[in-house]
Amino acid sequence: MFSGFVVSLIALPLGLGLAMASDAPPIAGIIAAVIGGIIVSILGGSHVTIVGPGNGLVGVLLVAITTLGIESAYVAIMCSGVLLLLLGFFRMGTLADFFPSSAIQGMLAAIGLIILGKQFHIMFAHKIKRNDTIDYLFEIPYTINDAVHYENKGLIYAALAGILSLAIMLFYSKIRNKYLQLIPAPMWIVILSIGFSYYFEIGLHEPNPIAKEYMISGIPSIQTIIADIPRPNFNGIWNLLFWDSVLSLTLISSIESLLSIKAVDKLDPEKRRSNVNKDLKALGVATIGSGLLGGLNVVTVIARSSVNVNNGASNRSSNFFHALFLVLFIVLFSTQLTRIPLPALMAILVYTGYKLASPNIITKIFSIGKEQLIIFFVTLITTLKIGLITGIISGVITTLIIHFIINKSVGLFVRNLLKPNVLMYTEAESENSFYVSVKHFCSFLNYYKLKQHLDAVPEDQNVIVDFSMCEFVDHTVMENMYSYQELFKKRGGYFDVIGLDMHDTDSKHPFALRRMLPVPKIIKKNLTRRQTSMESLAKDYLYNYSSKKIKEATFLNNFLFFNTKHINHIYNKLSHKDKAIKLFDIEFSEGEFIAKEVIRTTMLHIDLKYNIPKFTLDKEGFLEKVSLLQGLKTSILKTIMIFHIGFIY
Repeated sequence: MFSGFVVSLIALPLGLGLAMASDAPPIAGIIAAVIGGIIVSILGGSHVTIVGPGNGLVGVLLVAITTLGIESAYVAIMCSGVLLLLLGFFRMGTLADFFPSSAIQGMLAAIGLIILGKQFHIMFAHKIKRNDTIDYLFEIPYTINDAVHYENKGLIYAALAGILSLAIMLFYSKIRNKYLQLIPAPMWIVILSIGFSYYFEIGLHEPNPIAKEYMISGIPSIQTIIADIPRPNFNGIWNLLFWDSVLSLTLISSIESLLSIKAVDKLDPEKRRSNVNKDLKALGVATIGSGLLGGLNVVTVIARSSVNVNNGASNRSSNFFHALFLVLFIVLFSTQLTRIPLPALMAILVYTGYKLASPNIITKIFSIGKEQLIIFFVTLITTLKIGLITGIISGVITTLIIHFIINKSVGLFVRNLLKPNVLMYTEAESENSFYVSVKHFCSFLNYYKLKQHLDAVPEDQNVIVDFSMCEFVDHTVMENMYSYQELFKKRGGYFDVIGLDMHDTDSKHPFALRRMLPVPKIIKKNLTRRQTSMESLAKDYLYNYSSKKIKEATFLNNFLFFNTKHINHIYNKLSHKDKAIKLFDIEFSEGEFIAKEVIRTTMLHIDLKYNIPKFTLDKEGFLEKVSLLQGLKTSILKTIMIFHIGFIY
């Protein structure tokens, strides 16, 4: 219930903002979250996901509503729900596996730029209309220049509301205060906006200085919402543009949902596997119901799902409670929501768009391989200039062409595409060990064959995947192999990839594509100044030092701190001879997808010879003192630990 409440605080402003960004009534986003939360929590196949209106659908919905009209757009939403339902019945949950990872990243980055480009101007209280998304991006410097020279007081206050809200979104995560973090950044924006309005109204006895055209329009009551349920207009279903919108909505909602489900499964403390086909059926039913009642498409959303997990969610009931709290907000506080300025809500979307199209994504893709950057940019530019479906198709075709060029052979793919390239059998010595051999080639085209075998193995078993007979392994497969390694590690199993010793790669990144060569390249050892100093220090004081990035960090899995965090690797390890004391740098991440935050820090690990009680050390705070005043007794574990550590600081 608590995690559902926290998620609803984020879903409220996001739902309103996403609906307005799509040119739909503000309440349409809330309807999607409510209908989706209730239906998917009952019928869904995932465990800790949250559903509602999605960031990726803003561009498609905007085009659909603009070209078809709002009533026909609702019919398009219902039709996309029917297609989602059919995808679930035909067990098409593997749809996301047929798209190259870099093409998907390019598509998501394009969606981020669409959101950022169109909402940035409203954030600065400068509404404009342009025909092309790229034109909106080119207009950003002119909008900033116009905002600097505003003379209208109402526009100045509106722009300031947007700028301050963006600053909150950018810097709020840097504040490490457990009490402040109880309220998410978007809700602080809502609270401060409403407080600002009351300050002028009650404190100064003046009207809100923000221009009225940049305030949220009236939120209808429940009775009005029921009375205004739209009547579907089926007149446009024979229009080609109508079905283009339906297919675009279905493609984006299915891919966004499937990717989000896969990402959230990694965050699940119990490491359960979601039934993606069951979830597609539930999302289809929810989308049909949402469109019928005047809401947007219902998709699985990664940012709200990450918040859900981080606040202790353990089952689907949090999705239901998040919907219930949204209903309470609308029933009890609908008049207060009209005090929120549009630029403040648009700042939330601008931040979301930036996270989807962050420059860090380009750096990461470049580190994997230059060819992945080509796929990324072809998909991104085509999506911006033409559309989402054309963009993702262009990404797939570009990937194929690059694979042909790298292997200098089309025949490798044509000859072996329909052949069975995966053989799995149980090791003779143990029924719990599985050996998987992959031959010919393994790419996004036939990865589903390997995935079917791996999904049939429980995560607490032992699996070895051998690529020694495989001439080519692409980036998408390597990324998924890494995900399986992490999953099996968390569940107590063992997953190893072998047979890549004779494969060459153009980068050191573990996700880089591999192609077989007769002689592998020799990688030179290069150390930074800090690493060289640590190596020298280790020699002087007889410590062991290793600069290598080590993926194997199972000794940290039992720490409660890492239950909902993903350990990328440890490196720069400095250890004592008996290895009881280890000092190392560690990189881990919180959240997934656009909610992902990568953290790098230094950690000291001490392996004790004796068992001690599980405990955490925390500073006594305000809540503990209030509990004592109320007569509640707290159990205090006082543990005195004295370590004799022969370590030079």
